[in-house]
Amino acid sequence: MSVKAGQFGGIVLCGGKSSRMGQPKMLLPFGDELMLPRVVRILSEVVSPIVVVAAPDVEPPALPADVIIARDEEEGLGPLAGLAAGLAAMPAGVEAAYASACDAPLLKPEFVRFLLDALGEKQMVIPREEKYYHPLAAVYKTELAGQVATMVEQRRLRPVFLIEECDSCTVDVETLRQVDPELDSLRNLNTPEDYETALRDAGLNT
Repeated sequence: MSVKAGQFGGIVLCGGKSSRMGQPKMLLPFGDELMLPRVVRILSEVVSPIVVVAAPDVEPPALPADVIIARDEEEGLGPLAGLAAGLAAMPAGVEAAYASACDAPLLKPEFVRFLLDALGEKQMVIPREEKYYHPLAAVYKTELAGQVATMVEQRRLRPVFLIEECDSCTVDVETLRQVDPELDSLRNLNTPEDYETALRDAGLNT
């Protein structure tokens, strides 16, 4: 299955409080870019359009003009609420979207392509690491928008509920090593130590 622009989109969530990092993760420098624009750029190598979901009172840094900005209706509800906002903002004609957090600067385009190709007729495909799922490194059909919104309204906010209730497919993370040997695409930067390590691993100055 070839990936065509317009058929698959991307959603990047940046509504978290970044409490452990101590500053907004989307604004952290990573080389000559900020974190959020970097993730958007990498994702745009594979999919289009891209929706960035931000908290109601947060202004994202400068992004390409074709990036769609959506807002969490309410802060603090977690990734499922951000996914609901992102899916709702996705233009008509987009079949599915890869969802990412803004703090995944080592995301690999090949990783995204692999999961898009794995979707097939399923409604979602999500990496699984033993009993742990990665909902912000997963692909969701846009037809799930209403179902996800209803779950948020009902405060059924655990991503595992969606996995159980839709036609989902899991991919073991070991399988993903064939396109991302170190599983860098699954690395989220939650602390200053995580950030410094990722900079070093990317060959950038800390």
